[in-house]
Amino acid sequence: MSDREMVARVLAGDRDAFRELVHTHQRLVSHVVFRIVRDPRDREEVCQDVFIRVYQKLDQFAHESALSTWIARIAYRLSLNHLERRRIPLYDDLRPDETGGTAVDQLPGTRASPLDEAEGAQLRAFVRARVDELPVQYRTVVTLYHLEEMAVGEIAAVMDLPEGTVKSHLFRARRMLKEKLVASYGPEGTG
Repeated sequence: MSDREMVARVLAGDRDAFRELVHTHQRLVSHVVFRIVRDPRDREEVCQDVFIRVYQKLDQFAHESALSTWIARIAYRLSLNHLERRRIPLYDDLRPDETGGTAVDQLPGTRASPLDEAEGAQLRAFVRARVDELPVQYRTVVTLYHLEEMAVGEIAAVMDLPEGTVKSHLFRARRMLKEKLVASYGPEGTG
């Protein structure tokens, strides 16, 4: 079903269409919210608030962007609003996620041996932890670009930033991650 058809059906009161909208976009919303909202108890509430807001404002969706971009923008703004209400610093750098990280897909690749599998799992966990240490805007850009495979222009629309700023955040986040990998694994371990 196309975005236009889904929106039209939801606006006409089709509950199944709204369930499909939620199902289709829940991973995206989780990725955005989980990268910004650190407290696991608040994450589900914020995700629910996103879909309530989507339902309330769907009649204002003008199809100027993809529905996923519009929903991600709502998730981003509500997550930031949640932090402001809680008075949590936005740049809570260097504080590891107590849950050990969530909502990050495994890195692709196959391993030849159990030792390689263990080393790969250790590296993925290390990368997830380092992404969680990035400032909120950097980890949001990395999540949207690499996990949601959004284009720079879409990310700019979601975060209400110029495309150049998004590219700069992506470049800086990658550089920070590479420095952390090199510091832990050495230059030969980062391939």
